[in-house]
Amino acid sequence: MTVVNMAVVVAASSLALLTFASLYRAYAGPTAADRVVSINVITTKVTMLIVLLAVITGQNMFVDVALIYAMMGFIATVCVAKYIDRGELG
Repeated sequence: MTVVNMAVVVAASSLALLTFASLYRAYAGPTAADRVVSINVITTKVTMLIVLLAVITGQNMFVDVALIYAMMGFIATVCVAKYIDRGELG
C-alpha cells in the first residue's frame, strides 16, 4: 500500500469518526436549526467518504454517486430550512 493510499484511508477513517460527532449533535441539538446544520454536515462528510472510496478502489462510478447524493442532500436541506422558516413547503 502506497503512502497516498494510506493517507486516503486515514482521512476516510477520521471522516467516519467525525460523522458520529455530527450525529450526536443532530440527536441532541437544542434547536431545529442545529439539527439541520448537523444533518447537512453529515451529508457532506458521507459525500466525501464516497469520493474517497472512489479514490481507494479506482472506480470512477462512485464519483457520480457522490454527486447525486450531494444534490439530494442539498435539496433536502433547503426543503427543511424552508419548512422551519415558513411552516410549509409551498
